This record gives sequence, C-alpha cells and structure tokens, in this order.
Amino acid sequence: MSNKNKLSPEQQESLLSVLEARFENNKNRHNNIEWEKVQSKLKANPEKLWSLDEMERTEGEPDVVGYDDKTNEYIFYDCAPESPKGRRSICYDHEALEKRKENKPKDSAVNMASAIGIQILNEEEYRELQKLGKFDTKTSSWILTPASIRKLGGAIFSDFRYDTVFVYHNGADSYYAARGFRGSLRV
Repeated sequence: MSNKNKLSPEQQESLLSVLEARFENNKNRHNNIEWEKVQSKLKANPEKLWSLDEMERTEGEPDVVGYDDKTNEYIFYDCAPESPKGRRSICYDHEALEKRKENKPKDSAVNMASAIGIQILNEEEYRELQKLGKFDTKTSSWILTPASIRKLGGAIFSDFRYDTVFVYHNGADSYYAARGFRGSLRV
C-alpha cells in the first residue's frame, strides 16, 4: 500500500470515531452486529480504512449494512440521505467521458469508484439500501449497468420517489448536478 493511500494514526482514530458514532446512531441498519468486531477488522485492514475515509470525504456517510458469513466480511454502503455531494455531476464510465467532446464532466462514476477502492451498488444492493431508510428522494444515483445495456450506449440509475424505487436509463455520457453514485466496501 502506498503512503498516498494510507491514513496517519490520528486520521484513523478520527475516522473510527465518526464511523462508531454513525454505527451507534443507526442500529436499524445492522442488527446483531457488534462495533468492536467491525473495528477490529478495520484496524487490521488500513487500506479499507483509507477507502472508507474517501467515502466520508466525498460525503457518502458510509455505514455497516450487513455481514457476509461466507466471506467473513462486513459490508459498508454509502448511507448519505442524498447521492454523495462529492461524487455528483459525473457520467457513467471512462468510455462515456471520452465520448463527450464538449462540456465534459470532471470524471465518471466507474473511474471514481475505482480510485476510491469501492464498488458501485448494483440494482439489488440499491433496493436493499432502500429497505433501511429513504435515500435519493431529491437526487439519483448511477448503479452498476449490465454489459448488454452499456454495449448499446446506455447506463442505468435509480432514485426513490412516491414510496417506490425507480430504475431508469440514460446515455452513459449524460451527467446531472443531482446525480452521483453510491458505493459498497467489504472489510
């Protein structure tokens, strides 16, 4: 792991404090999960702490949403009420970014997720997130697009309106001030 992707001991403790407070304030997201066990895993994986810090820095408000018994991993999702502010006004992927000749966005969802070390939520994960609260009631989030749709130039995004999760399509090169993406991280 490069020093660029490493937090100082002070930064680690500060982030752990933020994550613990969010964990304690949102127990409905992670029933039967103990913070001490999550914290132990995080301390043993400093590169994952760096990714969580990037999620936090871009206003994703990461929180534990589950535990995978098969892989022994805790699952974090971006749980900000609206699509993370630091990841909006972006197109879907690098190919779409390169396709735009004028008025290019600053980046793409796929590029940013890769740089942060997280995965873009897929449709199933996005629907699971919506069971934990109401997210994206004013914004929308790119979700992982099937290759068959992407091959045709499209990409999909979701939001929550009228007490319903909607999945829509757009050209992958489109971007909007109110659309970003949500990510997941396994630790």
